Amino acid sequence: MTTLPLFERVIEHGDRIAVQDKTHQTTYAELLRRSELVAAHLLAGHNDLNEARVGFLIPAGPEYVAVQWGIWRAGGIAVPLSLSAVEKELEYTLTDAEISRVVVAPDLTSRVRELCLRYNLPLTHVDHIPAASSVSLPEVDPSRRAMMLFTSGTTGQPKGVVSTHTCIQAQIESLVKAWHWQSEDCIPLFLPLHHIHGIINVMSCALWSGGRIDTFPVFDSELILKGVSADTWSVFMAVPTIYVKLIAAIEALHETERQPVIDGFGRMRLMISGSAALPASVHSQWTTLTGQKLLERYGMTEIGMALSNPYSGERRPGAVGQPLPGVSIRLWSEHQTVVAAENTPGEIHVKGPCVFHEYWNRPDATESAFLEGWFQTGDIAILQDGYYRIMGRSSVDIIKSGGYKLSALEIEAALLDHPAISACAVVGIPDGTWGETVSAAVVLCPGGSLKLHELRSWCKDKISSYKIPHHMKTIESLPRNAMGKVTKPAVTKLFTQ
Repeated sequence: MTTLPLFERVIEHGDRIAVQDKTHQTTYAELLRRSELVAAHLLAGHNDLNEARVGFLIPAGPEYVAVQWGIWRAGGIAVPLSLSAVEKELEYTLTDAEISRVVVAPDLTSRVRELCLRYNLPLTHVDHIPAASSVSLPEVDPSRRAMMLFTSGTTGQPKGVVSTHTCIQAQIESLVKAWHWQSEDCIPLFLPLHHIHGIINVMSCALWSGGRIDTFPVFDSELILKGVSADTWSVFMAVPTIYVKLIAAIEALHETERQPVIDGFGRMRLMISGSAALPASVHSQWTTLTGQKLLERYGMTEIGMALSNPYSGERRPGAVGQPLPGVSIRLWSEHQTVVAAENTPGEIHVKGPCVFHEYWNRPDATESAFLEGWFQTGDIAILQDGYYRIMGRSSVDIIKSGGYKLSALEIEAALLDHPAISACAVVGIPDGTWGETVSAAVVLCPGGSLKLHELRSWCKDKISSYKIPHHMKTIESLPRNAMGKVTKPAVTKLFTQ
């Protein structure tokens, strides 16, 4: 038996339902037994995989969990592959991670068969793993490498982010404590399982706690709303786009169907938004509609979650809260000093057991990612009344104009509050006088109209707190035809000094 704390907890959960879909339920005991078979098959008579990388292409469900656990119990490094990746992307992952073998769901075999033949990689169908009567598994120390997820940040080729078992455990325990996970919790899982959000925040926290996961192959608003109205789940986690879609779906329901859904959301213990900035307007709209105040948090592949609005207390729209248990945060100025004052931008630095071990085969990148033992996230934030607020990536989201540091994300959020604008993107364009000027591409809502003088007046009131120069030079929009499709693309220069 391995010594990893995760499996000690799984044994305690026993016959509780761990994972279910629309046709099957799988207990913790069954998952543990399946993972043992996977481990035995991967070991193939050897004593230990010794951190060999095992890729797996499996949708959310009990087999995903069994394979992940089996790799860990055999002493390997689990490398989940993206279900949406094209062949070139899969090839990059297999070769860069130096994958030793691949485990695949039967209906996904064609996605990787040729690649496995090309690189002489053993390919295992998850449903062809034989039974084993007695298996001797290695003792796996928690300090060993456990998982590799790929991230590219904003530049360069994707990098393999390697986390140890200790790191993963720290990430889980921090969230379980902060978000009050309990064995009675049930949560739907429709997020991708090659990202930290789905793997740690949803799946791992639920299974660590003895809760139940209901898996969906894709996000299906009709099925989700039906489950919500039946009080199926106590916890809900999604990205902002899904909340926008849910608002539209709820508003489209007949009144007799709408109220049970609204009531179901209102009775949930916890609802969380993450992986992208949640516009304050969506936060407010969701609260008005359901009574739920969404909890926003901040994290990334290299650190898991680092900041979170409180479980009990003010959940402030537009802010990502305070450091999670076991996480230390500092803001670092461009002058290479710690930012001590509030409302002063600085790069988020993170320290704690949640921080990743290394970038795979990239010692220089690993070394340059740290400063004085702190991981440099590349994200710029400010502290306002005790809450951190993300301004954006230092490389792409911070626009330097006339001595000001402007957040493209904040400007986008403000523009999205305009009733005629359905989508927008804000960028900085080089300017000889001001360094950069703020420019945007906007898409009008179907049937919407936008006049320059009206938007100029509106922006002056809405964005003054961002210290943005308000003298508009030109503006065009992306009008839509009767079918709602964009008919005239244009990049617009919105602000200049």
